[in-house]
Amino acid sequence: MGQNFLHESGVVRHIAQVAEIEPDDLVVEIGPGLGVLTRELSARAGQVIAVELDTRLAEYIRRLELPNTELVEADILQVDLKALTGGKRYVVVANLPYSVAAAAIAHLLESEARPARIIVMVQREVAERIIAAPPQMNLLSIAVQLFGTPRIMFKIGPGAFVPAPKVDSAVIKIDVFAAPSVSDTERKAFFRIVKAGFRQKRKQLANAISAALAITKAEAEHALTEAGIDPSRRAQTLSLDDWVKLHTTLASTRTDD
Repeated sequence: MGQNFLHESGVVRHIAQVAEIEPDDLVVEIGPGLGVLTRELSARAGQVIAVELDTRLAEYIRRLELPNTELVEADILQVDLKALTGGKRYVVVANLPYSVAAAAIAHLLESEARPARIIVMVQREVAERIIAAPPQMNLLSIAVQLFGTPRIMFKIGPGAFVPAPKVDSAVIKIDVFAAPSVSDTERKAFFRIVKAGFRQKRKQLANAISAALAITKAEAEHALTEAGIDPSRRAQTLSLDDWVKLHTTLASTRTDD
């Protein structure tokens, strides 16, 4: 899985501290690996559900016989989180393999049963993309910030891992909203607009959106102006609120038609 195993105890304690685990919390750990973080979570939480895809690592975790810890052998991307947690409030803590980090975070946030907060270690560049603000917004930052407030808690050098990766890492914390500003039923239409803008992000928004949404440039300019957005701006300069306003305006236009 291309996973790098955390071994530095000080970093493990710091992750658990920023996760603010309480004695009655249910924690879902993704990819427990060699169980270094799992031990710390088990000592702090009321219950830990460790989800591990690798059969050999799962067997290793099982042999540790950690208290109040349940091991589930599964691919987190295929897991029904509501069924996994019994619909209870839960927190996610994970050292995610870089190759699946974005997909795993998306799966958590788009689930019917979203976590209360997510504390994950990812590649530093991914963390910086997630917390980006205008004029450096990107599709990933919008996809995450629609559901919660992300912050970089601290950064970690390669020496904390075995084997040592070639890049720096960062721990991010996402405080998940009770409800996103775009409803579940509207999310597909919302991201169709956002993807249209970023598909040709060097173009002015009016041109990018009209081409992707099969509307005239004049219609795109009108919708942007109605949303309070200069049609000559580019996708990365828009805030999440700007995209929500544009989605609302275009949805209203389609309804009127």
